[in-house]
Amino acid sequence: MTIPFPFTAVVGQDDLRLALLLNAVSPSVGGVLVRGEKGTAKSTAVRALTSLLPEVAVVPGCRFSCDPASPDPGCPDGPHAGGGGGASRPARMVELPVGASEDRLVGALDIERALAEGVKAFEPGLLAAAHRGILYVDEVNLLHDHLVDLLLDAAAMGASYVEREGVSVRHAARFLLVGTMNPEEGELRPQLLDRFGLTVEVSASREPDQRVEVVRRRLAYDDDPAGFAARWADEEAAVRQRIVAARESLPSVRLGDGALRQIAATCAAFEVDGMRADIVMARTATALAAWAGRTDVLAEDVRQAALLALPHRRRRNPFDAPGLDEDKLDETLEESSGDDDPDPDGDGGGPGGGGGQPEPDEGPAGDGADAARPGEGEGEGEPAPGGAGEQSPVRAAEPFRTKALSVPGIGEGVAGRRSRARTEHGRTTGARRPEGALTKLHLAATVRAAAPHQRARGRSGRGLVVRRDDLRQATREGREGNLVLFVVDASGSMAARQRMSAVKGAVLSLLLDAYQRRDKVGLVTFRGSAADVALPPTSSVDAAAARLESLPTGGRTPLAAGLLKAHDVLRVERLRDPARRALVVVVTDGRATGGPEPVTLASRAARLFAAEGVASVVVDCESGPVRLGLAGRLAGELGGTAVTLDELRADSIAGVVKDVQRRAA
Repeated sequence: MTIPFPFTAVVGQDDLRLALLLNAVSPSVGGVLVRGEKGTAKSTAVRALTSLLPEVAVVPGCRFSCDPASPDPGCPDGPHAGGGGGASRPARMVELPVGASEDRLVGALDIERALAEGVKAFEPGLLAAAHRGILYVDEVNLLHDHLVDLLLDAAAMGASYVEREGVSVRHAARFLLVGTMNPEEGELRPQLLDRFGLTVEVSASREPDQRVEVVRRRLAYDDDPAGFAARWADEEAAVRQRIVAARESLPSVRLGDGALRQIAATCAAFEVDGMRADIVMARTATALAAWAGRTDVLAEDVRQAALLALPHRRRRNPFDAPGLDEDKLDETLEESSGDDDPDPDGDGGGPGGGGGQPEPDEGPAGDGADAARPGEGEGEGEPAPGGAGEQSPVRAAEPFRTKALSVPGIGEGVAGRRSRARTEHGRTTGARRPEGALTKLHLAATVRAAAPHQRARGRSGRGLVVRRDDLRQATREGREGNLVLFVVDASGSMAARQRMSAVKGAVLSLLLDAYQRRDKVGLVTFRGSAADVALPPTSSVDAAAARLESLPTGGRTPLAAGLLKAHDVLRVERLRDPARRALVVVVTDGRATGGPEPVTLASRAARLFAAEGVASVVVDCESGPVRLGLAGRLAGELGGTAVTLDELRADSIAGVVKDVQRRAA
């Protein structure tokens, strides 16, 4: 058995530890979403929490962890007699792999026995195992959409439903949802984001002494896990006892009207949607008071609760960094303070006071990961003589809503919302013999396959005699996410301030569309004498937007180099993710002036995409009364189509999509 890293041995990360402890005190807080860069002890801290949780009383033999004091009347293993004796087991943390199947999450029915024998032979899934415990999802932002939908349903109803062709099973599924994610790999759907009670931003410390201590403790743990855990046993026991004490005192904590007014005013000031934020803040503030050993909620509890519960709920644009304006928070709390609040200077201590445990502090400082690299972000404007020419920054025009561009044909890539694809979810389009385990039964096709053999199989009753060879898998069509690779011309001919502002606004709009459709994005830029991969393919459109903001401009137009660089990126990405189809969006005025024979080389490079059937769209940035039509010519050589900046806003872009599909047919 693997010995977990002790929770109390985690260095720093005070906000993370406090958020996890508050959920241990009051599971009704609703879980934690931990956002941060890789290698910041996110998973280590979450796994370490399990050993601190009190044991759970369960009905002996129940696969669904029913509480013996109040068993689930609809439990598939029931009915259980209420009030009987139970067995105790350690609290359980269940990990949901990102690539898990639907059956692994919700459980599976034995379809063959259900059809042939009429019995509900049900094998519980991870939701059943996580009932009354922790459901942990590492890299939760990479979770497939259909699994997210199932999690949302279970979290909202406190139960999991498995329904297959008229056969249904229901069981309780109340769990503490804990997720970790690296924002650089993509954001989380707003619906699931709101289901996390608290959110915490973590980053590695920049203090050398603290980093040294992290390494020292990790090496000591790796050398002797049992001995290292033994050295921290007393601290672990103290925290475990404190959690039990806080749970017992939680019902007696008083949440006064003044604190409630502060909570309501804070949520209103930050324009959060719905009432879940108010409820989560109230529960969090109460848990903070109980953790501190107090019986009254103070203004400092409300403040700390806001810092944990509101950053992911406040209204913001998709490319805005999460966070809370603390000056605005303090001003709101002061304006809404009530006369019936306890003395904020009382001797109850701070929210994290006592026991040597995490004290809430100002939170981890940002590390500037998205800051512009030296020399970037200062180069937009008219090109200087000689073509080098970075001048003052050019801000993007306001993003606008675009119609969807899609890849023609039917793919088999990752579930998303852009192009047609054969998926496990969507509308049923036919049936086939299953390859491996049956996941989606096509009942009518199965009956048709079994019907001609009933006499030969000796059927004598009403039941249908079904064999494995009769089963048919339903084929379904849904939508997939694609790789949208932007190839952006940043040369001198594009560097006019008004034009570059419009170009950035258009690309930002397409990035917003990619964010909503769950695509991967990449960014290739070309200027001067070469092309650069400004952003390798990633699920983080935030990173793409940051690179776009700091895009330097000026110099000649090496169009061929840009296309060849994009072609190389696609070649590498096909090896990494062969099922994901690509859509190349070239943003240029079509000029080619860089390198020897620039026009000829650009034409040859474009024909590589056409030969491989890569879907492409050229966003024509040419302006002025006299137009050369070079972008349209480039689109023809790519085997794609051209659309002007103005047409991105117009309904006519739907015709562009049809034109792309017609050319590929």
